[in-house]
Amino acid sequence: MKEKPRRKATLALADGTLFPGFAWGAEGSTVGEVVFTTGMTGYQEVLTDPSYCGQIVTMTAPHIGNTGVNHDDPESTKPALAGFVVRAPSPISSNFRAEQSLDEYLTKHRVVGISGVDTRRLTRLLRDRGSQNGCIGTEDPATLVDRARSAPNMDGLDLAAQVTPKARYDFTESRGSWRCSFDPTQPVIGASHIERDPPLHVVAMDFGAKRNILRCLVDVGCRVTGVPASTSAAEILALNPDGVFLSNGPGDPAAVDYAVRTIRDLLGKKPIFGICLGHQLLGLALGARTYKLKFGHRGLNQPVKDLTTGRVEITTQNHGFVVDVDSIGQRATTTHLHLNDGTSEGLSVPDARAFSVQYHPEAAAGPHDALYLFQRFAQAMGG
Repeated sequence: MKEKPRRKATLALADGTLFPGFAWGAEGSTVGEVVFTTGMTGYQEVLTDPSYCGQIVTMTAPHIGNTGVNHDDPESTKPALAGFVVRAPSPISSNFRAEQSLDEYLTKHRVVGISGVDTRRLTRLLRDRGSQNGCIGTEDPATLVDRARSAPNMDGLDLAAQVTPKARYDFTESRGSWRCSFDPTQPVIGASHIERDPPLHVVAMDFGAKRNILRCLVDVGCRVTGVPASTSAAEILALNPDGVFLSNGPGDPAAVDYAVRTIRDLLGKKPIFGICLGHQLLGLALGARTYKLKFGHRGLNQPVKDLTTGRVEITTQNHGFVVDVDSIGQRATTTHLHLNDGTSEGLSVPDARAFSVQYHPEAAAGPHDALYLFQRFAQAMGG
C-alpha cells in the first residue's frame, strides 16, 4: 500500500507546550481534552468507546495500527473521540481479520490524528500537570494554542447528551453470535445462558453504552431495551423491566442532573446495576459527590480490590471523574477500591437492590476477573 505524503502538524496544549508531528487520518484541526491510555492493545475499542467523546486520546504504546481495523471489534457505530495521537503508525495491516488500514478508518470517520509525537514526553507531562485541553492542526502553532485555551473545560460538560441514542432500541447480540472466528471450537463464557426467549428484561439507560457490555447482559439471559439518557423513571417503569442498567458514558456526571433524578426515583423499585458513568450517577443519586481526577484512569492494567472477598482484579478503565469515597456516608457500602490511589471503584445498596462499579467488567483485561458482576445482576433480578 502506498503511503500518503506526510504533512507537518502540531499538537498544541493550553499551557503553550508544543508537540511536533505529522498529520494523520482526516484533514483539518480539532480541539479536546488531551488524555492518555496505557493499553498495549485494543486501539479500535478505544476509538469507538463513546466515553472518549470530546477527548484527544494519546496511545502510550508506540506502535499502533499493525492489525488494521475490522467490523467485529467496534464498541459503537462510529468514533466519538475528538482526536488521536500516536508515536509510530504501522504502514501495513497484517492480520487475517483486517478489512482496512487504521489510517483509512480514521479518514473515513473524519477523525483528525497526529503521528510522530513523542508520546512518552506527552504522557509524563499530563501525569505531572494533569489532563488539559489541546488542539491538533497544521496551522501556525500560536493559533493552535489559542484554540486550545478557548475550548470549554471538561468540568460541567454534559457529553452524554451527544452520544445517547435518539430513540428506544432492542439489543439482542450475544458474545456467542458476535465472536470472531479465532477458534470456533472454544466455548464462550456465558454462552450457555443464552436463550431464544430470555427470561429477564433489562432497560439500559444508554449514556454512551459499549456494545460488549450489552452483549454480556444478553449472555446472562437478558432481553435488553436501550433508552435515551433523558428517559424518565415513569417511562422506564412503564416498560415493566426486571432491572435497570446504567451504562458508561463521557463527561462530567454532575452535569447529567436529569439522569440523577431518574435514578433517585428508581431506587428501591427495581434492581439497578451501574458501570463507569452509571456508577458515578448512582453515587450522586445517593447523595455522594464526584470530583475530577488529575489525569484519570485509562488502560487495561488497573488493579482493583474487592473488599468483600479480598480478591484483586485486573481491570480496564476509562474515566476522568470519580465518586468521593468520604461523601458516600451510610446510605451505601464501598465494595471496591483502586489499589493505586484508593479511589472509589464499587458501591452497594442492599436495601435498594442496587450496586455499581467504576471499572469495565466486560472488557476482559483479567480476562474474566469481573464477569461475575453480570451474574450477580441476573440473580438480583431473580434469574
